[in-house]
Amino acid sequence: MRDRPVIVFFAGFACGLVFLAALLRWSGGLHAKASARPSEPRESQTLPVPKPALQPDIRRAPDPTPEQPRLGIPVQGVRADQLRDDFEETRGGRRHEAIDIMAPRGTPVLAADAGTVVKLFLSKPGGLTVYEFDDSQTYCYYYAHLDSYAPGVKEGTLLRKGEILGYVGSTGNAPPDAPHLHFAIFKLGPDRHWWEGMPIDPYGLLR
Repeated sequence: MRDRPVIVFFAGFACGLVFLAALLRWSGGLHAKASARPSEPRESQTLPVPKPALQPDIRRAPDPTPEQPRLGIPVQGVRADQLRDDFEETRGGRRHEAIDIMAPRGTPVLAADAGTVVKLFLSKPGGLTVYEFDDSQTYCYYYAHLDSYAPGVKEGTLLRKGEILGYVGSTGNAPPDAPHLHFAIFKLGPDRHWWEGMPIDPYGLLR
């Protein structure tokens, strides 16, 4: 009977240890759950905003580069929306490398840019033709299948942009029932030969 208070003491002490351990375990788990929450950005932080991707305007013809001039349409009365890009088409087994502008016979042909007539030439494929250098002698403009030249046009003539240099026809190998202007542009080489250069698609420059 004298040992009973001792037993009760130790039993109570053991129960207290168990309770204390349970309490510590419970509080530790609560802390772990609280620390697992993602930290929210402080007000001073700025989050990056993604920029929308730019979509190319596929409806618009390419603009001229800074080195290339913006030209006038070389056939009187023809609008830009009437032009057709046939630069890559083949003619007689060769790439066209020009634009054909259909118009009635006798329609005035206009200088697409200011420059100088460097050659009037009659060829089997092109018929009556005009080769014009721009003022900087960087580009040559080629007008072919003309029905006739405008009065006063000769080699060395200075042309203003939009000035009449000839008239639409079908000379050369153009079909007689389809008069049109064959208009080509090429970038001149260092020797500036009127008969050779790097072809450039006129379509974008005329649009």
